[in-house]
Amino acid sequence: IEKAIEQLDSDNAKVYQNNAENYIKKLDTLDKQYANTIQNAKYKAILFGDRFPFRYMADDYDLKYYAAFAGCSAETMAGFETVTFLAKKAELRLPVILTIENSDGRIAEAVKSNTTKKNQKILAMNSLQSVTKEQIADGITYLQVMQENLSVLSEALN
Repeated sequence: IEKAIEQLDSDNAKVYQNNAENYIKKLDTLDKQYANTIQNAKYKAILFGDRFPFRYMADDYDLKYYAAFAGCSAETMAGFETVTFLAKKAELRLPVILTIENSDGRIAEAVKSNTTKKNQKILAMNSLQSVTKEQIADGITYLQVMQENLSVLSEALN
């Protein structure tokens, strides 16, 4: 992208190069933080009581996952078998059931209510699928959201 922008505005090529280099460094740092968090985590699995748009993350960092729906399914409620399957996985002492932003939490709550202790936290990760114009105007960034997701992931894994 940076090279294409340079062709459109060669007078500012150095600015674009510097910006790209700085952003790539920030992405590399974030990548190392994710890898380190997962490598040093107590648990090596996450449980999503929701749709699961984080498969790329699980695959990239060799993280096991259990989810109500594979990918970004349009389904809104999981069947009994799925809920009981996830509840059994939560019984493996996973302390957190994850959802995505703007979820109504029904599946996560159903999973939690089908565990013995019923003490799992329900936390949300942001898939960036529903970013609003207002959030963009307020300055929301990919890096900011992924840092917040890292914090949630850290809690889910420890």
